[in-house]
Amino acid sequence: MGLPDARRVIVVGAGLGGTATAVRLLQFAREPLQVVVIERRPDHRSAGVAYHPNGNHWHHVFNIQAGRMSMFREDVDDFVSWANDEADRSGWPEQWSGFTFTESGPAPRRIYADYLAARLAEAAREAADGVTLVEADGEVVDLQTGGGRVEVVVENRTVPPSDAGRRRVTLQADHVVLATGLEERDLPFAADVADHPSFVRHPYSEAGIERILGIRQDAEVAIVGTLLSAYDSASVLLRRGHTGRIHMISRSGMTLRTYPSDHRHHVLSLPAPRLHSDGYEGRDDLVRKCRDEWERACAAVAEQHPGMAPAVVTERVAKSWEPHLPEILARVPSSDLCALLDSYGGLVATLRVGAVAYITEFVDAALKDGGQLVLTTGKVDAIAGTGTGTLWLTVSGPGPARTIEADLVISNFGRETDYERVGSALWTNLLRKKTAARHRRTGRGVEVDDGGFLLGPSGARSGPITVIGCPREGDEIVRHGRMGAFTFNLAAIKNHSVGVAATVLRELESCYAGPAGDVAVSNDQEVREAFARSVQLDVHRMAARRRAVREAMAARLEESLEALRDAMTRGGAAPAPDHSLRFAVNGAATTRLNDLSVTPRDLRSLLGLDSPPVPR
Repeated sequence: MGLPDARRVIVVGAGLGGTATAVRLLQFAREPLQVVVIERRPDHRSAGVAYHPNGNHWHHVFNIQAGRMSMFREDVDDFVSWANDEADRSGWPEQWSGFTFTESGPAPRRIYADYLAARLAEAAREAADGVTLVEADGEVVDLQTGGGRVEVVVENRTVPPSDAGRRRVTLQADHVVLATGLEERDLPFAADVADHPSFVRHPYSEAGIERILGIRQDAEVAIVGTLLSAYDSASVLLRRGHTGRIHMISRSGMTLRTYPSDHRHHVLSLPAPRLHSDGYEGRDDLVRKCRDEWERACAAVAEQHPGMAPAVVTERVAKSWEPHLPEILARVPSSDLCALLDSYGGLVATLRVGAVAYITEFVDAALKDGGQLVLTTGKVDAIAGTGTGTLWLTVSGPGPARTIEADLVISNFGRETDYERVGSALWTNLLRKKTAARHRRTGRGVEVDDGGFLLGPSGARSGPITVIGCPREGDEIVRHGRMGAFTFNLAAIKNHSVGVAATVLRELESCYAGPAGDVAVSNDQEVREAFARSVQLDVHRMAARRRAVREAMAARLEESLEALRDAMTRGGAAPAPDHSLRFAVNGAATTRLNDLSVTPRDLRSLLGLDSPPVPR
């Protein structure tokens, strides 16, 4: 019997989310498939804003430890192993060229693009027969669904507008994955200085880095923000010997906590917060109760784990609360939920993560000195030119309004969370045509279902379109209790990429063809054991990066499924169709790969990936 014709999946965006999903599609696919990854900015391929080399100085490092940066949740050491054993260091500066990377240590962000590109190339080489990768440049500006397929409209910005025939093309896809990444927010307070030579709107760009490095060393610098992006900019200046005053300004005035040098991620199982009521009595009451429970939980962790560094106590508590937050948030009216997220979402996210010492050491030392680096709590109301090349910043509250004169002003990225305000042509069209809908409960991102499928205003799937990363922010909050960057960071994207890739292939591959149906796993011990063996084999198949291993696991999986069918028949159950069994087993395997209740290192052990799979 011949192979089926290749299906086509188009991935929109080639940053972390798009690359990770493409890798998983190439890794999981058993039947012919063309994976097309389209990126509107070639320099962002396999990188996005966060990691592209032109916009990241060698002093920009991951805020978390290198050992948490593997793109494979089930292979926690992969990034460190690549950086130590595989990376081409020929263009690296002396500081990093001889560096030995460790699980708890730092790593420069700009090398991550090489890592992602290497793993994408590896996945393409090791893909099954007929499974191919196409990388294309262009901006996807519209989607049209119909007949179970999607028309993808792509504009090529490198073609002159006069050549309209080549400028816009329409591609056919069996499925589309939207991995569009961060959307930029307008900054009304900086509207008058957007093009001013002393204003850096994009510190993670080649031009932005050049401007920061080009400022004279005694210049007065103002940085809008006090968290990671602000630390990046301040650290680059201080490491190169800047002597002028640096102002860091934000509404919260919060700063980063420093991880201990031997920090390893860990998940504590703590009791759910006791809010003493099944109802909802208003925002103020909820905040008060949560604050009381938070202080109690932090005190309990400190007492029960006396060897734990104080800097990570809040991280442990915040992580442990995530499974309980969806039930709590479900009680809160949408208008109140939006207000609470605006007021406290950033605080909760900040308490959930720290930064490695490489990022914080210079900034924290300057803050303690109290002279060169000044922390200002307040809102930047306006930035205006002075006529002499400097800029005036007006900052309000608490207390009377203040003005700061600076030779250079650096703004952070300014992420837009309301997709009805984004400037993207694609999202504007999808919302206008009601293919997408703004997330109703939170106002952040768009509506998706539990499989990541894009939903329209009616709540129905808009077609074979799934979503990865930032656009799922609101759904991650209400479904998984994640906050801030944890709704779209590396950890979330790892899970999105596994879940979406597996779901897409269950929709497209012939081995799953037919109604999914329910597969009831009886209480019969033989049936339960046979089902568990099949799930474990599918986990090993999905996690395998080498084609030969996957093929061996797939063959053993078919044998195991036959044994499962026989066990179900002996147990008195009605025989389940082949496709239904595969569907149920693959769904369970996907759930196990995405287990959020344990750390990635514990997950690998739990899945038995360091041991041979179950015996025949």
